[in-house]
Parts: sequence; structure tokens; C-alpha cells
Amino acid sequence: MSDIASYDQGTRRFGRVNWMGLYTLCQREVQRFMNVWTQTLLAPLVTAGLFMVIFSIAIGPRRGDVMGMPFTTFIAPGIMMMTVIQNAFANTSSSIVIAKVQGNIVDTLMPPLSGGEMVIGYLAGGIARGLVVALVIALGVGLVLGIWPQHPLVMLVFVLLGAAFLSGLGLVAGIFSEKFDQMAAITNFIVTPLAFLSGTFYSVSALPPGMYELTHVNPIFYLIDGARYGMIGVSDSSPLLGFFIALAAVVAINLVGWRMFARGYRLKA
Repeated sequence: MSDIASYDQGTRRFGRVNWMGLYTLCQREVQRFMNVWTQTLLAPLVTAGLFMVIFSIAIGPRRGDVMGMPFTTFIAPGIMMMTVIQNAFANTSSSIVIAKVQGNIVDTLMPPLSGGEMVIGYLAGGIARGLVVALVIALGVGLVLGIWPQHPLVMLVFVLLGAAFLSGLGLVAGIFSEKFDQMAAITNFIVTPLAFLSGTFYSVSALPPGMYELTHVNPIFYLIDGARYGMIGVSDSSPLLGFFIALAAVVAINLVGWRMFARGYRLKA
């Protein structure tokens, strides 16, 4: 048995970690979006700013306060979190789909990396991209609107959970998709509706029966609600409940991704 095969077997059987391989994969995923920062970082920030301007001009003056907060103040955390989760999802899903379409996914599968190590490596890129986006938007909101996080640690926790959850969902979607059309369908018909129908632009307390209960099944609602509490100190539900639900969602989706990698589902010919 070759040294590589022996190491791979030992890694999978006895839980040894391929630190060098894991670090290399993490570094690759971070550098992948940093090398095109105008597309992966600047463009989402401009989009978030446009959302703020349009909603403030078109709705803000007539909308009145929401949960005791000016409308612009209320939607700022939601727009920040929506941008974070969309970018985290895009980072992992695009990385895998592009590698599969171009045929170089084998470069990731051949090294002695376990399923768990590959999940962590891909998550590193998505979480890093989400954090950078969140920090820059939070800084911009603070400088322009004078809104600074009231509970910065809570906001950081929910940003991390949001980036980890959508990065994991991006992993699963990327592995499942065989071509860009399938990936676009998942983005348009699953991720975008979940993000927009999660209290980003409104308080869910104003929803009619049925929609109210349905919204509380959406884990993204708790991520946005928790980030809102961290930034402006108000929320529709308990931040502690949101934390546990979001944590459970992160663990569940990444276990699915780990299982897919471990089995080579739609990855190995």
C-alpha cells in the first residue's frame, strides 16, 4: 500500500487530521473570492446600498416606525444579513459547480482529505466572505446612518451562523447540481424566496395567520431576527431560541454535505 493510501486510510479510520491539506483548501477558497473582489465583495455592497436608498426614498417617509424604530433603521440589519447569506451560498456553490463543469473537481478529491475536512475547507471560504461583507456593511451603516451594533457579540454570532448555514446549503446545492441551470434554479426558487420572505423588510408580527406560522419554520428568519437584535436591540422572537434553531440548522445541513463528500455523491464518475 502506498504512503498516501496508508495516510488516507489512517485519516479516515482513526480521525487524524490532514492539517496541511485542510489549510491549503481553506486558503484556496478564501483567495478564490479575494482575487475577484470587485465581483464578490464590492458588487454586493453596492447592491445593499441601493436597497437602502430605494427603500428609504420610496417607502421610508410614509412607512412610519416599525417596532419602535425608524423604517430605515429597522431594515438595515435585514439587508446586511440577506447580503451575507447570499454571498456565503454563492461562494461554496459556485466553487463546486465550476470545478465539476470544468472537470477539475478531481484536484480536490484526490488529496487525502476526509469528508469532514472538505466541508470545513469549503465553509472557510463562505464564512470568510460573509464576515467581510457583514463588517463592511455594518461600518457603512454606522458611518452613514449612525447605527452601531447594540449587542456586537450577538450580531457576530448570528452572522457566523448565517454564513455557516448558507455555506453548507451551497455545498449541498453545488454537489447536487450537474450544470449551471440547476444551480440557478435552486438560487431563484429556494434561496432567494427564503431570504426575502423572512422578515428582512417587515416585522412578521404584521403577517396574517398561516404566513406567520410558515415564516417561523424558515431558519433564515431566525438568522435575520437575531442579527437585528444584535444591531438595533429589537426582535420578533427570542434571540436565544433563534440561536439554537440556527445552530441546529447549521449542524444538519453540514452533516448532509459531509455525507455527500464521504460517499462521493455526484462527484466521482
